[in-house]
Amino acid sequence: MFLGNSKELLTMITPKLIVGVVVAIIDVIMLSIALEKLFGKKALRFKLIPRVIFALLAVGCLGSFYTANREGSLTNEILTKAGYSDFAVNINWSANSNGPMLTFLNNMHIDVMDEPKGYSKETMAKIVRKYQNTAADINENRPNNNLSKQTLIFVLSESFADPNRVPNIKLNQAVTPNIDNIKRDNTSGLMLSSGYGGGTANMEYMTLTGLALNQFSKSLTSPYTQLVAKQDQPINITNSFKTAAAIHPYYGNFYDRDTVYKRFGIQTFRNINTTGNLALRYTQMIDGGQYISDESAYNDVLWQVDQANEGQFINLVTMQNHIPYTNKYANNQFKATGSGAGKNLQQVENYAKGISITDVSTKNFLDKLDTINKPITIVWYGDHLPGIYDGDNITQHNVIEHETDYFIYSNKYALDHGYGTKKIEESTKVTDPNGFIPLALKQMQQKVTPYYALLTKVQENLPAMARNSVGTSGNLYVKDNGKQVTTGHLTNKQRQLIQDYKLVQYDLTAGKGYSKNSINR
Repeated sequence: MFLGNSKELLTMITPKLIVGVVVAIIDVIMLSIALEKLFGKKALRFKLIPRVIFALLAVGCLGSFYTANREGSLTNEILTKAGYSDFAVNINWSANSNGPMLTFLNNMHIDVMDEPKGYSKETMAKIVRKYQNTAADINENRPNNNLSKQTLIFVLSESFADPNRVPNIKLNQAVTPNIDNIKRDNTSGLMLSSGYGGGTANMEYMTLTGLALNQFSKSLTSPYTQLVAKQDQPINITNSFKTAAAIHPYYGNFYDRDTVYKRFGIQTFRNINTTGNLALRYTQMIDGGQYISDESAYNDVLWQVDQANEGQFINLVTMQNHIPYTNKYANNQFKATGSGAGKNLQQVENYAKGISITDVSTKNFLDKLDTINKPITIVWYGDHLPGIYDGDNITQHNVIEHETDYFIYSNKYALDHGYGTKKIEESTKVTDPNGFIPLALKQMQQKVTPYYALLTKVQENLPAMARNSVGTSGNLYVKDNGKQVTTGHLTNKQRQLIQDYKLVQYDLTAGKGYSKNSINR
């Protein structure tokens, strides 16, 4: 992944640093050559057998890290007792705490997911039959069975989360009044994110597949690069559409998106690398901004909507509000106070200005969708908070600092023709990215497959879930009232539902695929 992104990664460091590193490497090489010439003949020389022994010891030491991420292994226990901190949710935190070498060695081997108890071909056949019956019950009250003839748009709004919810931060005025109004009148709430300051592709993965990051092994930190790139026709929402397109106004090979989207069955992917007929149509930036604006990204989506006579799926990942927040926007009206940002108050003000611009362009985008004579539903969400609130203790504010904004909006044509819903109230206050597919299908009054029946039950009856970044538990569960709960608070029915969910997720990703050809039909 990183070698493929070398050009983009180099844009994030200064030329002075690059020159310094190159000079240092050359100096080390020259010094090694000089020392060899001066002292080479006097240096200690080993015979063949000691050399083989030392080589085997080196291989053994490195090989021991093969199980470093596997809980209960000898290597894992030794590292834990030695003070190793598990920051699987954020590789940067791990590198800062444990050092880059240990972090690298700990990620040599990836376990996708532990096998759930009772997994077998017979068990999966029973689960498929169970959720076929559940789907039949749900579908009795769903009039529509033509998803591929509707347009469904997923918009991941980079780093979007209202800063007024952050503890110990106060802005001098409302930052997102338009989106506040949209959320008030339409299906909406807060999304529980598995990232803080990063993890965009992981939220995107959960949204597109309905699979939960917290149920994977801790060593699987990036499903796109570590899992999907190796899968054959992985289950995802595009399976339900004949036409699917992706738009990302940045480099297309970040997180292997160019490979992943092909695996998902997305036919066209427009990004700043693509040219000719696949080039982005709109690439304007905001005065003072560093990336292509959300307005331009929305215009590309509107252009894509016009390219299909019937329905299609469109996935947009924006870039306007990506780090760093050193922008010099013209006429920034926002002033931030409070201890929550530490020394980053100026960055909070710049960030607030950026998402206030998103606020206006999003309203304009929805207004334009309302003029199109096609049934269109949009799932719009922020992926994570920006990592600029250094003054707050994330352990103390764990839930709040992992909650972003989301809404689901059906355009006027969809509402007028029975293909949309204005506002769903049940189980929407706090949800997770893996809950967006079932919520969208409910909003569109669409019949469901057994797989989406399972996701519907998970979304309606379980707390929102995320991979936990603090504490000893890998799972973060949050109820609709915003309160964190543990598995000990779950009912027997909820525990069984989680077990069903894990069995299906394991079967579709790390298992034998017993249900793959039947559960999503």
